[in-house]
Amino acid sequence: MAVFNVKNICETTRSKLSEAIAKLEQFLNAYSLQQLNTENDQAMDEFYKNYLTDMRHLLVFSEVAYEKLGVALRRPNFNVDYSEKVLYEVYHSCVNSFFYPKNECYSEDGRYAYTGQDAIRFRKKPNRAVRDLTIELSKIFELLREELAYYETDYITQKRMQGEKV
Repeated sequence: MAVFNVKNICETTRSKLSEAIAKLEQFLNAYSLQQLNTENDQAMDEFYKNYLTDMRHLLVFSEVAYEKLGVALRRPNFNVDYSEKVLYEVYHSCVNSFFYPKNECYSEDGRYAYTGQDAIRFRKKPNRAVRDLTIELSKIFELLREELAYYETDYITQKRMQGEKV
C-alpha cells in the first residue's frame, strides 16, 4: 500500500482510538459496580463485573495501539511495514475485542445492521449508561473495522507470500 495511504489510515485510526479511549476512561472513572447494579441482583452483578472487565481490557488494548500509532507517526522516516503491522494489531486486538468480548455481555447481530437499528444485543438488559457507552463505541469501532478490513486478510496473505511469519 502507498505510504500516503498508510499514513492517513494511521492518523485517522489514532484519532478514532483517542475518541474511544476518552469515552472509556470517562465511563470507567465515573461508574463503579455498586453504581451500575442498583437492583442488587446477583445475575446483574455478574453481568456488570464481566462488562467492566471487558471494557478495561478494551481500554488497555486501545491505549497500547494508540501509543504504537503515535510512535509510527512521529518517526522521521515513516516506516510502512511497522505501521501496517500496528494497523493489523489494532484490527485484531481493539476491533475484535470490542465486537467479540471475552465475557460475551453483548454481541453484534448483523441482521440489524441493514435496518438502521443498533446491531448490538445485550445478554441482559443493562442500565442506560452501559447501553449508551456500548452504542457510542460500536459506531467508532464499526468505522475502524471498515477502514482496517484490509488488514484482516490481505495483509496476512501478502506477508505469507513474502515468506514472513505473522
